[in-house]
Amino acid sequence: MTYSIESKVSELLDNSTARQILEKHLPGITKHPQINMARGFALVTAAKYSGGLISQDALNKIDSDLKSLAG
Repeated sequence: MTYSIESKVSELLDNSTARQILEKHLPGITKHPQINMARGFALVTAAKYSGGLISQDALNKIDSDLKSLAG
């Protein structure tokens, strides 16, 4: 499976490597009290509702790391 910021948050959280990438760029995100509410959304969509917690810069870095998993 190829991952990107278009992947659902649930898919990213359920894959240990993708989860580590999220934690690398967004420390503590996997333990955030509202993370379960975001599980059904693509990460890029969840970012719009994160109140600035997930910046565009972080999304770009996460996307690059996630896409490197496929190669």
